[in-house]
Amino acid sequence: MRVDFETELINTITPFISEDDFMDVKMAISLACSGYEIKKEETSIAVYQGDINDEILKRFLMAKIARGLSRRTVEYYKKSVKMSLEIIGKPYNEVTTDDIRLYLAKRVQVDKVSKTTANNERRNLSAFYTWLRNEEILLKNPMARVEAIKEEKKKKKAFTQMEIEKLRLACRSNRETAIIETLISTWARVSEISQIKLQEIDGDKIIVHGKGAKDREVYLTPRAVLAIENYLNERKDKNPYLFPRAKNAGDVKAMTKGKRRQTSCKWYMDPKAVDEERHSDSSTIESIVRKIGQRAEVEKTHPHRFRRTGATMALQSGMELITVSKLLGHENIGTTQIYLDISDEDMQAAHKKYS
Repeated sequence: MRVDFETELINTITPFISEDDFMDVKMAISLACSGYEIKKEETSIAVYQGDINDEILKRFLMAKIARGLSRRTVEYYKKSVKMSLEIIGKPYNEVTTDDIRLYLAKRVQVDKVSKTTANNERRNLSAFYTWLRNEEILLKNPMARVEAIKEEKKKKKAFTQMEIEKLRLACRSNRETAIIETLISTWARVSEISQIKLQEIDGDKIIVHGKGAKDREVYLTPRAVLAIENYLNERKDKNPYLFPRAKNAGDVKAMTKGKRRQTSCKWYMDPKAVDEERHSDSSTIESIVRKIGQRAEVEKTHPHRFRRTGATMALQSGMELITVSKLLGHENIGTTQIYLDISDEDMQAAHKKYS
């Protein structure tokens, strides 16, 4: 069994060592394992205690709701923690630190999820077990010694002015233009954009509903105001939202069958195709924005990049960081700094100006 373990260990680390070091590492592993009796852990008798985990998870989620977290955030906790416990395959009160470390290692090495995804799952499990410890349901927190997974820090870029103009030209309807201009102007999250009601628009100001059920005011440029007016003038429906949902994808497809793409994306002009009450969800708007980016040949076009672009351009124009932070709806100014795309040239210019 020890030989099998050595072989499996060597196969696991081979991609991370050079060919020149292979034999030395192999001998070092054999030497380190000598004198140890190694046997495979029997896991087949472990039975997932779904009812126990589900019951405590309900209590955890109720506590989050009581704290005022949004429905979307609570659903995210539910999905993430439930999945993690099911994969670990133990009752919540029998899960150990080693179980969690093994789970995270498998997620990255076997399931090939990104380190960012694995870290998000780790954070959600940590919130769950910290709550259990604070409520004195558990005496020990198995997450206390589980360290964050090191992620590669890649500098995220804002759009350039040229890319923004390309995106504007790639829009095929006033609705698409209104979406792009609202994102450029307000720096709002896609979830906030999707939920805007017509009654919440007051000239060049909009009330959006942010994270943690916190409302804030965002602002429209004259170009965005005009884009929204042109779009709304084409609508004949009574849906209360700025960006309503299509009544039925099949109906829209039938209505636009045989028509050119430029015409089919204007389904919102027919009130029969528009849902009377519901708004477009975040994924729908994300999909529209990505398609506009593909047509414009602008890589990595997604709604969140407009937030980074707005913050970066505002700072380059001299806006105070704390003001940018408030406009983005951040509680912590440190979060705002993550969004910035400040070049070496910008930093050098700032140094010359203020030093």
